[in-house]
Amino acid sequence: MADPVLEVDDLHVSYRRRGRSAEKRVIRGVDLVLDAGETLSLVGESGSGKSTIGRALLGLAPVREGRIRLDGADITDLSRRRRRVAAAGLQAIFQDPYSSLNPAMTVEDILIEPLIVRRVPDARGRVRRLLEEVGLPSDAGRRLASEFSGGQRQRIAIARALALEPRLIVCDEPTSALDVSTQARILALLRDLQDRTGVAYLFISHDLGVVRHISDRIAVLKDGTIVETGPTRQVIEAPAHPYTRRLLLATPVTDPVAQAERRRQRHASAIAARGLDVIG
Repeated sequence: MADPVLEVDDLHVSYRRRGRSAEKRVIRGVDLVLDAGETLSLVGESGSGKSTIGRALLGLAPVREGRIRLDGADITDLSRRRRRVAAAGLQAIFQDPYSSLNPAMTVEDILIEPLIVRRVPDARGRVRRLLEEVGLPSDAGRRLASEFSGGQRQRIAIARALALEPRLIVCDEPTSALDVSTQARILALLRDLQDRTGVAYLFISHDLGVVRHISDRIAVLKDGTIVETGPTRQVIEAPAHPYTRRLLLATPVTDPVAQAERRRQRHASAIAARGLDVIG
């Protein structure tokens, strides 16, 4: 049996507070396993630590304890230069498609840069194929990134992430800055690319309504700790932890009556979680 693409064992991440000697621990004992061609979604409210875990995998947050292995190779404590070499199989798609791309560079320049660094043969041909794979027009390479819409820019970011044929892509809220229809198209594109390439996704989101359409498994994060994990259908339809149930109640629905009932239930749940009596 093949090794998992990603193994995270007992991960702890701490930050030193400005002007203080004590550190604040934001991730506590997180374990994750992710196989090739699989999508694991990491969900939780703002401040739960989701993005911090993604940053730790990318070498952008300080790991205080634990190990991170990519295709069996330990990448936890690598220097920045060695991490760039060893972790070519690990790429990222970030939340904001407007700030994640240089607006002064052509799309071809953005996509070809990592290929030239890695001395990939026929780099320009590879760029043309990438643009085709993500559904951008044939002349996109000659245009500036600033000329494209938010959804198109996110397609450019996806092409950039795919350029070096990674084994794993960390998708950090990749659709949250997009409108609903564009979100659906980007999610469909990510699924299609995964089917064709076998890439694994760690998909970070606050929205269970989004992740239910792309995930194989879901891990729910609260205050830096995973409180529930399981197959997507199980977590969505039969959540075991009260926090997961509150997240589901926070997911909007189109029916105004059902939405009002969700708001009422969420309010009651929040009061109960604080140990207060619910009146009414």
